Amino acid sequence: MVEATHQDMPIAAAAAGRRATNSQLVGVIAGSALEIYDFVTYSFFAIQIGQTFFPSHDPKISLLASLATFGAGFLTRPIGAIVLGGLGDRVGRKPAMLLSFALMGAALVGLALTPSFKAIGVAAPVLAVMFRLLQGFSLGGEIGPSTAFLFEAAPVNRRGSYVAFQTMGQDSAVLVAGLIGFGLATVMGAEALRDYGWRIALLAGAAIVPFGLVLRARLTETLRPDEPAPVPDPAGRKRLPPHFRVAVLGLMMMAAATTVNYVLEYMATYAAGTLHMSTRTAFGATVVLGLTNVCFDPVGGWLCDRYGRRPVLVLSWIILLLLIMPCFYAVSHFHNALALFGAVAVISVPQSLAGAPMITSITESLPARTRSGVLALVYALSVAIFGGTAQFNVAWLTGVTHSPLAPGWYMAAGVSIGLIGSLLMRETAPFKQGGL
Repeated sequence: MVEATHQDMPIAAAAAGRRATNSQLVGVIAGSALEIYDFVTYSFFAIQIGQTFFPSHDPKISLLASLATFGAGFLTRPIGAIVLGGLGDRVGRKPAMLLSFALMGAALVGLALTPSFKAIGVAAPVLAVMFRLLQGFSLGGEIGPSTAFLFEAAPVNRRGSYVAFQTMGQDSAVLVAGLIGFGLATVMGAEALRDYGWRIALLAGAAIVPFGLVLRARLTETLRPDEPAPVPDPAGRKRLPPHFRVAVLGLMMMAAATTVNYVLEYMATYAAGTLHMSTRTAFGATVVLGLTNVCFDPVGGWLCDRYGRRPVLVLSWIILLLLIMPCFYAVSHFHNALALFGAVAVISVPQSLAGAPMITSITESLPARTRSGVLALVYALSVAIFGGTAQFNVAWLTGVTHSPLAPGWYMAAGVSIGLIGSLLMRETAPFKQGGL
């Protein structure tokens, strides 16, 4: 049995008084879902968005410019994490989540309605980059307060399962985005997709913003007003904060998770641009990705509540590391939909199992008064450094090496970093119901 940390006891005692309703949980999850929907949709339509804002005679240059703009949204994530994540620790989880969600919706609608380069010239890519920067700022402050809320609203023996709602929301968004992309690719031609198809997809996601704001406005605050704030050293000595080790290991683990996630979400572009599969097949792979993750996210949460965070996480990373290259080899060798769908599903299973124990472990290791800000910053840095550059790097590596296996090697390197971090992370579960 693993002993509870010192901050677990007041949280456990107060949890019953601040339990969230089902509708409130939906409002919390909606933010992370919209985050992934927006970024995944942009990734799916990277070719069409590149042609809209960065027209070029060379399609590769247009795509790289589009992916660079995609990555620009990650530059402001750490700033959003510091501002909005810190707000979640000082003022409360609820106001931070309301502000981040409102900004997220404004940026999403703004990008969808930005005219093309052909219509307004250089102002088009400038506006596109500005909206990506605003989007990154708002998303940087989303994960910290919302994950802290789910963790604090959960019964002590179901923290992993509650945190799994976060990843389920994100992966549900991947599924919905894939279905919308598949539907648009089915009924529209290439020219229509380039001109306005991707705009329809973005605006479809923005439609949930008003409902999400209403649900979040009804949340019950989970940060207790009497929660002690961090006390500075009376002697004025500069010391590393006690959670510095957690932040470093968390960054390593999230680096792996974001690398795998964004390379998998790049599969639609990879299948169409590198393997020259049909657009419908490419979007079909995304549907498989979202469906597989939605099914196995709660399993990961249940397993880590029953057996502990660390063993489930380590085992998932090891299995994933062994499967990556065989899967990419099968896709590049057979060049058909069955191989693509199978590879995405096989990689997705251990990746989704790792999500809840990873995030729960990090969250559980942080004191309440720094939980939102530190978690937000760790997540933002990992996504900015590893996620924001993943798709650009994969596209560049594939072009340089002329190898369709390049995304697999890149993904394997990321998972290796995460595995090391998982092995060094201490077990944080307050108790375990079984053994592994």
